Amino acid sequence: MNYRHIYHAGNFADVLKHAVLARLVTYLQQKEKAFRVLDTHAGIGLYDLSSEEAQKTGEWRDGIGRLLEGDLPAPIAAILEPYLATVRELNPGSELTRYPGSPKLVRMLFRPQDRLSAMELHPDDYETLHRLFDGDFQSRVTELDGWLALGAHLPPKEKRGLILVDPPFEIEGEYERLADGLAKGYRRFAGGTFCLWYPLKKNAPIKAFHEALKALEIPKMLCAELSVRSDRDTTGLSGSGLIIVNPPFTLKGELDVLLPFLKTRLGQDRFASSRCFWLRGEEAATRALD
Repeated sequence: MNYRHIYHAGNFADVLKHAVLARLVTYLQQKEKAFRVLDTHAGIGLYDLSSEEAQKTGEWRDGIGRLLEGDLPAPIAAILEPYLATVRELNPGSELTRYPGSPKLVRMLFRPQDRLSAMELHPDDYETLHRLFDGDFQSRVTELDGWLALGAHLPPKEKRGLILVDPPFEIEGEYERLADGLAKGYRRFAGGTFCLWYPLKKNAPIKAFHEALKALEIPKMLCAELSVRSDRDTTGLSGSGLIIVNPPFTLKGELDVLLPFLKTRLGQDRFASSRCFWLRGEEAATRALD
């Protein structure tokens, strides 16, 4: 209950998460039928980068700030366009002061038929998020533990959906809860696209987490990771990862282009790295036979 994303809004982890999230939304929009985005840990929705909290850490300067410095190669600009278009819309001047959280980002990308269900447990953050979307008939904000939403709010009535699970990882056992939460959500909505965020830091149980996910035997799971620095001399965040269940068929190729660029643009030391691979899927099966 002590986590406040305002200290981290717009950092390198947000860049990866939101770039992929925007691609997933635009992919769902290739079909006319409506879909729903379920955001299980929604936060406050919109962040003031000029606030005392954001200025104290300045993490956004090494994230979205760096990304917007200089020109982007044409293939990168095309992949990032849905994401960066929302950031630019919120900042029409030359100064970067506002950054969209996940619920605001997807809502700005919506068509009239698309819907958002945003869950937030922290009372103050819930009130802020509720005010942000007050009167918006396409969005529903609920004060609820997001882990419960993976049972109670799936499947969506639209029968098409994207589920973002982005817990703060402030208590022990969150990697296990993430795997268990995916198992629960997938049982209820096997046709949905799930996007799970997790931190990379010193001694994080990433291998065990990946093995737990593979044990679920979900047919298609794509993994994308970006580390911007070594974890040797820090106990803080050195990188982040995403697990995408039922990804669009174009996403692997896009990430193979995007991730090396982000490693170069956002890297903070020579140990910056990135990787994208199938946890489960055709390529994972082929690799296992080699």
